[in-house]
Amino acid sequence: MTDDVVPAFSWICPECARRVPNKVAACRCGFRFDGAATPADSALPDRTVAAAPEPTDRGSLRMLVVGATSTVVLVAVFYWTILRTPAPDRPAAAMVSAGQASRPPVAMVEKTVAPAALTPSAVSAAPLTDDTLAPAGVAPIPLDSPAAPAALSTGATSLEDLVGRVLPAVVTIQTATGRGSGFFVTADTILTNVHVVTTSPSVTVRRSDGTTTTARVETQSDAFDIAVLKVANPLAAQVTIALGSAASARAGQEVIAIGTPLGFLQNTVTRGIVSGLREVDGATLVQTDASINPGNSGGPLLDRNGLAIGIIKSGYEGRGLSFAVAIEHARELLGGRATMGTASPPRSQEYRALSPAVASPADQRRLDGLKAYEQTIAELARRADALDSRWRSFQRICYEGRVVGAFDREWFAFFEPRAMQGAVSPGCGPAFADLRREAQDIRDGVGSADERARQADVYPGARRDALRRSKLDYAGRNK
Repeated sequence: MTDDVVPAFSWICPECARRVPNKVAACRCGFRFDGAATPADSALPDRTVAAAPEPTDRGSLRMLVVGATSTVVLVAVFYWTILRTPAPDRPAAAMVSAGQASRPPVAMVEKTVAPAALTPSAVSAAPLTDDTLAPAGVAPIPLDSPAAPAALSTGATSLEDLVGRVLPAVVTIQTATGRGSGFFVTADTILTNVHVVTTSPSVTVRRSDGTTTTARVETQSDAFDIAVLKVANPLAAQVTIALGSAASARAGQEVIAIGTPLGFLQNTVTRGIVSGLREVDGATLVQTDASINPGNSGGPLLDRNGLAIGIIKSGYEGRGLSFAVAIEHARELLGGRATMGTASPPRSQEYRALSPAVASPADQRRLDGLKAYEQTIAELARRADALDSRWRSFQRICYEGRVVGAFDREWFAFFEPRAMQGAVSPGCGPAFADLRREAQDIRDGVGSADERARQADVYPGARRDALRRSKLDYAGRNK
């Protein structure tokens, strides 16, 4: 480069030797360039820059400008991308301005708001629909229903949760003659079967936690086999079961049975489906294949929402045939509208065995044996009553002496060798022999009936009670 070469785009400050663009008139050191003449570049030959060669033509100049512009644009885009893109490990909060620090980005809002709509409180507050397994045709009961504040109204919960919530409402009913089941529908009201309470005016109620209380039989309907009990000391926080509808139950619908099978397996839960609805002598029965055993009588048959659609009535062990009285009959009884008369004899022979108790085949055989035994003893009692009258006449006219011993019927003295201390008057021998023969026939009849009942597994206590009621419980009848 020669000394007479003048820079094309810059000038050199003579004071500090800095190169300054031509458009800048003053150097940072304070020297001003007036533009009238070029500073003395000869003193700084090694700091001068050769002027750019003059373009040979306009096309070359245009290409130079386009290339320079493209380079500037690419560099600007590159730096803009670097400055606007967050580092991979930078926290999301660093991307938000101070005024928006508590508000998540739009993408995060879309991911967090949707699940929030499915919180338990939101699901509980929503009314039941077909999607939440509400029974067809039944108006579901919301959780906050004022109609039954203590009642359980379940939504689409798991079976385990549903059972856990209703178990405290199911109880064991104890009487002097047996045990069954029942369930609270209000804090002081229990539903069960008539054949569970039998003729007892009051019963013992055993809750699921083992505590007991007493309840009186307030109302009952023999026609529907439903009894309403009132608890003496109700609990304010007593869990109850809301009433649903059996009329809308559909074949194949899932149902749950809870009770105390065999009288001691409290809180036993079984599951099945609705097999059908049966009309039997004016009563609606829900047929199900849920396992039912003796002791389940009076317990609730629940739908998948935890609503009672029936009161368990009877079942056949190992046959998948069980029946519950439709809850509509209980609803009428609670409202004072149900007929409370004695049930008429079943007209449908195929349903004769459904009433009155939950019975296995062995239990049914025992019940049939007891019924036959009681009928036989009742007939023998009528013969014994007639013999009582004849004995009194014989004793007044033909017997001289006394009878030693205490007997329900005085002619039992025939069977005791030293009980008759006296003599038969002359001419009364045939009458005396006839009396003895009739007494022996009655005694033999009692013995035969007792043996048949024993073979049918009729309990000894039941046989003894029947004899005592008929005044035929002679201690020496089997001698």
